[in-house]
Order: sequence, then structure tokens, then C-alpha cells
Amino acid sequence: MAKLELGLFGYSTEGLGTDSHTLLPDPPRAERTYTVISADDHVVEPPNAFEDRLPKKLQSRAPKVVEVKGGGEAWLFDDSLLPNIAFAAASGRPVQEWGSDPERFECVRPGAMYSKERLKDMDLDGVYASLSFPSFLCGFGGGRVQTVTKDLELALATVRAYNDWHLQEWCGADPARFIPCQIPWLHDPEVGAEEIRKNAAAGFKAVSFPERTDTHGFPSIFTEHWDPIMRACEETGTVICLHTGSAGALPDIGAGAPAQAASTVFGAYALIPTTAWLYSMIPVRFPNLKICMSEGGIGWTAALVDRLQHLERWNKNPVMYQPFYGAGITPVEVLKRNFYFCALDETWAWKTRAAIGVERILVEVDYPHPDSTWPDTQHSLRRQLVDIPDDEIQQITWRNASELFRHPVPTAIQKDPNAF
Repeated sequence: MAKLELGLFGYSTEGLGTDSHTLLPDPPRAERTYTVISADDHVVEPPNAFEDRLPKKLQSRAPKVVEVKGGGEAWLFDDSLLPNIAFAAASGRPVQEWGSDPERFECVRPGAMYSKERLKDMDLDGVYASLSFPSFLCGFGGGRVQTVTKDLELALATVRAYNDWHLQEWCGADPARFIPCQIPWLHDPEVGAEEIRKNAAAGFKAVSFPERTDTHGFPSIFTEHWDPIMRACEETGTVICLHTGSAGALPDIGAGAPAQAASTVFGAYALIPTTAWLYSMIPVRFPNLKICMSEGGIGWTAALVDRLQHLERWNKNPVMYQPFYGAGITPVEVLKRNFYFCALDETWAWKTRAAIGVERILVEVDYPHPDSTWPDTQHSLRRQLVDIPDDEIQQITWRNASELFRHPVPTAIQKDPNAF
């Protein structure tokens, strides 16, 4: 009997059904004002993602979709039932249904699963290019798919299969408009480093790494255990994306706290891992490493800079200023050198953009999650950026992402967002 694996918010297969999942008609094409690269979207792994992608001897054990009690569908992987096939897939559904995830693939908007359909949705929204993270099956940072099984050969083959599918099928639909983002191999950092190098040579520009590794049962980032992978990322220019929730759990608010409370403090979920990675000294040991805080917003970053500057008065105390005592660089300098931040539908936060620097800010759509600005991204950006100079707007909406992920934008599209 398959054992049940619960998800980020404790989803279960009990009572799954198909009664309340409505797909709305296509929205009208948005009026375009800006060229946009979204630095954070998601792909719902489609049922055929792993077909014929594992070695022949392991193919029968690849993740597959099965029917479950109540008429729903779930992923089955090495005798573990993963009940959520489309975590937070809200785009294209009525807002009244957003608290209930689709339980059958037929209830998911096709653009969430299939890249050619995603291109159509990007066209409707006026988004030129997109970087997409995994969904429930893999986990945002790839942790779930390689910890639900104890067979490391199967786990590695499955990680490689996902990455092959993502590059060949997802990004392959139009390489000019998709930025390849891999999931890492976590069980052996030396092997993981070789995977990074191999994938960089194949065309990957980023890796979705867990913001915390200890929650998945691996050594903490406050060790040098992960240095081989960090070194490989630095050498290849592979951006480390730390997506909120990639640790497999979110910080606890308190017993009985409603979902609305968790959504409200979302920025805090990015503040904590940013601080952790800053003090891990990983970006000090690897000064050319690029770290992107995905789906965390920017409103909290000014407060972080203020606090770091306040603590700078301890810099002559070898105990109080650890681990930066004698490092030859301050935490604020590392933050502004190594880290990038993704804004999502913010207004007041833009007034503090100078605290981290305009060159450190990207925008995201977060399709198909409930936080997503799709299909109103252009309108949302017009509202947010109304008082910002044109040269800064270009940096924020596409140029910073283009440079960070080494993803060129054709000159015609730079000049005219209607040119695609």
C-alpha cells in the first residue's frame, strides 16, 4: 500500500473530488507598455514529464499519475503517493476557488503545464520571457523528489529526467523566451557540482536550490559541505535561485493561524533565508556567486539594510561581529554585491529601492499561483512604476534579468514590447 506524503501545507488525498474547478475563458490581450522578463513563474509537471526519460531498468519506477479515492489524480513515486498534482494552480480559475487546488489535470489551465500553451498566456499578459520553477512533485528546490525514495540511483535518475524534460520540452518550445532552471542533486555535493557543470554546458542558466537544506535531512548551509556546488555555480555563472517554500516548510506563525496570516507575512519568509545565506559566508567564500531571492518581494530589504548598518558598530568586537570580523567586507556590501530580489505587485516598496540598488531588482509574474499578476501584469506594472524614471524601469522590467541570467532580448523587443 502506498504511503501518503503531505505537502507544504499538509495536503491529503482524503476526499479528493472534481466538483469545484472551473476554467475561465481566455482573457483579452493586455495593452503593452513595458518589455518584461518574469524571474519567477512555475510549471505544473505534466503527466508525461518522465516518460522514456529514465534508464530502461528504472523507467517502470518513474513518477506516474494514478487515480485516487474520490475521483482525483495523484503522483505515485516509489510507493509514495504525492497527492497534489497542481500546487496553487490558480490562474485561469475563479478567485472563489483558489483555496482548493485542482485534483485532476483536466482542471488545470493548459498554460500551467505545456510550454506552447504558456507562450500563449505570456502573449496575452505581455511577458516576453520567463523562468519557471517546479511545482509540487519535485518541490520548489528539488528536495521532495529525491527524499521520498531511499533508492539514490532512482532519485538521481529522476532529477536528471526532470532537468532533461525542462530543457528539451519546456524551454525547447522557444529558447528565446524561456530561461532554463534546473533542480540540484543534493545527496553528494561533488556529484551535484558535476551536474551543475554538465547542465551549464547544455544551456541551463540557473538552479533552484533549497533555501534551507537541513529541513530535507542534509547538512546545514552553515558548513562548507555545499562548497563544491557553490564553486561550480560560480565557475559556470549559474545563478542560485532561493525560492520561498523550497525548504519544504515555512516558518511557524502559531497554532491555529489562518492561511491569510501566512500570505500576509510572505516577505518575512524571504528575509530569514536571505539573512541565513548572508551569514553562512558562502557569498564571501565565493565572491562572484549570484543569488536570487525568488518570490519574496522587496519591501523588507530596506529594513534589512538598516539593521545590518546598525550592527556595523560592532565591527571591532571579534565576538559580537562574527562571522564577518576580519572578513574585509561588510554584510551590506555582500548583500549589494551577491544578491538579487524579485518584486511582485508592490507599491510603497519602490520608494526604498535605492537601499539595495535598482540594479538588484527584478520583477516576477508568479504564474499560475494565487499571488500572480497574470493576466494583468502590464497594468500592475503601470500602477507600480508610475513615478520611476524610464531608465530605471527598463532595468527593473527586463534588463537586470537579462544580464543576470545571460538571456538576451532582441533589440526590436527592447524598443517595442509589441514586437513579439
